[in-house]
Amino acid sequence: AVHDKSAKVARASRIFVEGRHDAELVEKVWGHDLRVEGVVVEPLDGVDDLSAAIRDFGPGRGRRMGVLVDHLVPGSKESRIVAKANQVAPDHVLVLGHPYVDVWQSVRPQRLGMDAWPTIPRSIEWKKGICQHLGWAHDTQADIARAWKQILGTVRTYADLEPALLGRVEELIDFVTAPE
Repeated sequence: AVHDKSAKVARASRIFVEGRHDAELVEKVWGHDLRVEGVVVEPLDGVDDLSAAIRDFGPGRGRRMGVLVDHLVPGSKESRIVAKANQVAPDHVLVLGHPYVDVWQSVRPQRLGMDAWPTIPRSIEWKKGICQHLGWAHDTQADIARAWKQILGTVRTYADLEPALLGRVEELIDFVTAPE
């Protein structure tokens, strides 16, 4: 955290993340620093229509848009979505991703007493499979929300996150705060 500085008025530039869990994790780890820089993080509720989200935001000079995407790996649905979206406003939008199926996986597994995140078969919803592996309730959305709160509660500092996420978030912060 940046010490001896207070929050700035929000910039026109924003960082967008896929969903609520992503936003909560970014807030927990980078929140104070983002407020000092005047950067707002907003959830997108998925990236299936990222091109429309970019057009709706209206990026331009002095109004940059950074986007963090889950599971941005070659050949994924997300990589095709991002390739199309990158054509909308390439000078004022930076879309970066991490390799994890979900932002949950960016939390170091050791924080949960595991050596590695388990591989969940594609036939099982990933978050439910993780909860089941950990012996946690997983039948309802409330169960998944409690599981996320438990995972998020293990995060204390940057050191509790995987470097692939840390680097991408730092790049997005640099992009939206850089002078034009």
